Amino acid sequence: MRVLQIVRRGGVEHPERFGAFVSAVCNNVLMEQVRAESRHERSEAEAEPIDETINLDAPLISQQRMRQVESVLADLPPKDCNLLRLLFLEDRDRLELCKQYGVTEDYLRVLLHRAKSRFRSIYSARYGAAGSVV
Repeated sequence: MRVLQIVRRGGVEHPERFGAFVSAVCNNVLMEQVRAESRHERSEAEAEPIDETINLDAPLISQQRMRQVESVLADLPPKDCNLLRLLFLEDRDRLELCKQYGVTEDYLRVLLHRAKSRFRSIYSARYGAAGSVV
């Protein structure tokens, strides 16, 4: 449209360079469009900044993961289930657990390793290895 308007007004000084003239006008129009769009995007971003501190999915994911953990704990042997529940969910002290189970700290570490290994194998078989829980 711009090229036709310029031609009608007699604004083409060198007809032999008409192709380059049309190309330059097209490039200018394209650059105007790009600048207009970037200006528009910037004003929207400045008007409403994104709040990165609030994660709306976190409570839903936490609830889902807790249900998965409870389901896997229910399938573990009672000794493993109690050990993992007391240590990780109830935050009991390891020395207190040693007294409760009648074992040394080193052997508690072995029991904990075995319980975590059983938990991990059931969890990954059921839900895949997408998330690491323990």
